[in-house]
Amino acid sequence: MKVAPWRGPGCFVQPEGPLALFNRHLPRYHTAMGRVQDAYFDRVEAGELHHDAAQEAVLDELERVRLALKNPPARPKKGLFRKAQPVEPPKGLYMWGGVGRGKSMLMDLLVDLVEAPKWRAHFHAFMQWVHAEIAKARETGVDDAIQPVAEALAADVRFLAFDEMQINDITDAMIVGRLFEALFASGVTVVTTANRPPDDLYRDGLNRQLFLPFIDLMKDRLTVWELVSDTDYRQTVLAGSPSYFTPADTAAREQIRSIWTEFTGCKAEPMVLRVKGHDLHIPGFYNGVARAKFHDLCGRALGAADYLALAEVARVLILEDIPLLGRSNYNEAKRFVTLVDALYEAKVHLICSAAAAPDMLYVEGEGVFEFERTASRLREMQGMDWAGTGPTGVSGAAHS
Repeated sequence: MKVAPWRGPGCFVQPEGPLALFNRHLPRYHTAMGRVQDAYFDRVEAGELHHDAAQEAVLDELERVRLALKNPPARPKKGLFRKAQPVEPPKGLYMWGGVGRGKSMLMDLLVDLVEAPKWRAHFHAFMQWVHAEIAKARETGVDDAIQPVAEALAADVRFLAFDEMQINDITDAMIVGRLFEALFASGVTVVTTANRPPDDLYRDGLNRQLFLPFIDLMKDRLTVWELVSDTDYRQTVLAGSPSYFTPADTAAREQIRSIWTEFTGCKAEPMVLRVKGHDLHIPGFYNGVARAKFHDLCGRALGAADYLALAEVARVLILEDIPLLGRSNYNEAKRFVTLVDALYEAKVHLICSAAAAPDMLYVEGEGVFEFERTASRLREMQGMDWAGTGPTGVSGAAHS
């Protein structure tokens, strides 16, 4: 495995093969190399950010990481009768808090400024890549398939930035401890965002006692910082904006494109979720916001497990081009019902374009009666009080 090297601010050599699972961070703001504080307040002055005391409080920690990576301690030379001792990497950062508080934005400021070989990835995508590389290593007959993966990664990367660390799978839980121990021993620094503190990772998971050493390791090697902000910036994007656009025409597509840009800053990448032995492809994903077309999620043989997996990683789903439903696409309609149920139960925000308003989407054929509940949920999900947001409901005002 060869990791794509860093070639200056905003420039990555594109990976090949399984490495494409990484969400490449191509910064929208190509700030000259400097302090994190300066980059942040430049964006405030430009009107791209608002003053936020909670965000400003963590800037010194981010700058500490940047400086430590810029001026790493010298590696001791080997003696005549002793091996060189490993150098402890600069202490990383575990930044956690509620959704929409700016954690990913702050981490991206740091990633943009770090002058070291680096990768920025969504944590789920990273673990998918790890599983693929471990499978390759096992094919070579090695006794320990994790060690060569860690060694190859550490040989090319000094800084790993993860968005939305979460552990829900027992296989991941059994891997991460040994993997990260090897990465830290090789001098890799980690910064990650999360929605919960380290002690709540893999809570109530199977054999969780075996996972506890990983939590202790993270707390030892990363400064734990809670980002306590009163403002949910993801909700401010949703507040006052229609979230159900009909008809699904050019005007609707343009409004959705604008919302997508506001959420992602043009930094989204495809996401692959591994669900019960098969891959679920999400065409666009960034910072908990997913984007797909109706056919991507309902035109294929997917089921409840797929939609539940999507609801675990996405807090907002932008779904485009929902057609009229009926006899001709009955299977697709059933999948759409299952998808809406999964999103509804998980309190995922749904922004969509459709051929008709919820009550008129499914008007003939088997399943009309059952769809009434789905139409009711779609209406509720556009309401002012849905999960604390303020979308303005169904809009033919995609034209206004």
